[in-house]
Amino acid sequence: MMKLDIKTGNFQVKTGSKVDLSLWPTEIDPFYTSKSHYLELLEESRQEIGALQEVLYAHNHYAVLLIFQGMDSAGKGGAIKHVMSGINPQGCQVFSFQQPNSEELDHDFLWRTNKRLPERGRIGIFDRSYYEEVAVVRVQPELLTRQRIPEEFIDPDRLWQERFTDIRNLEDYLHRNGTRIIKFFLHLSKEEQRKRFLARIEDSEKNWKIGCADVEARKLWDAYEVAYGECLAATTSSDAPWYIVPADDKRNTRLIVSSVLLETMKSLKMDYPAPTDAHRENLARILEYLKNDK
Repeated sequence: MMKLDIKTGNFQVKTGSKVDLSLWPTEIDPFYTSKSHYLELLEESRQEIGALQEVLYAHNHYAVLLIFQGMDSAGKGGAIKHVMSGINPQGCQVFSFQQPNSEELDHDFLWRTNKRLPERGRIGIFDRSYYEEVAVVRVQPELLTRQRIPEEFIDPDRLWQERFTDIRNLEDYLHRNGTRIIKFFLHLSKEEQRKRFLARIEDSEKNWKIGCADVEARKLWDAYEVAYGECLAATTSSDAPWYIVPADDKRNTRLIVSSVLLETMKSLKMDYPAPTDAHRENLARILEYLKNDK
């Protein structure tokens, strides 16, 4: 079986760099040669991720948080489904964040996601996240009004930079407490989104996936690219890096995501807990009992 060899650094946003999304590719040469080859590579990665997740769970010192952002139909849900299907459900938690409800709007912008952070030993997955607050809310400022923030704290010249600082501080805090954060921006072209929207309309089983709000957001495409570009540049770090993943080819997207996750999990200093002398003595007693319990 051929090992997947992807240079993940090619997709990582480096600290201190500027991000112009128009200069980042939405499609690259595939890492697979056929559908069967893709499935083979993906399955190999899934098995390896599943094995590492078992160690993560047993070690119980680290948590892993995956954050997926991107324009509508970029393939966030598909990437989560296909890459993570080899994970034991007991060790994985997936949350999808839509528009905040009334309770969430009565709290600070990080409250609802902080409630869903993964416990030690588990992998947490955010399909959208607090990054909506510096992208969607920035492009559609009417959403900010719903948050009822005191007027003296809503200065457009400071608000977004302050939120970037809040996010960087949160992610640094989480990292120092054992949570490894990996952030994926699935970079879709406007033309590919148009094709996917049309496919959703043509397939009755996918009609539910598209609505007027998706089209209204598409009209703001350029503004979203600018907002996301500034967001990615301001919040990437060596401890919580952003990866801009070409998303026009869903298979390639999934292989890149799985490679980044594998690389991160392999870097963790973890192993199955070694039994103590007392535990070994208990195991010996249990073994003796089971041998004679016939």
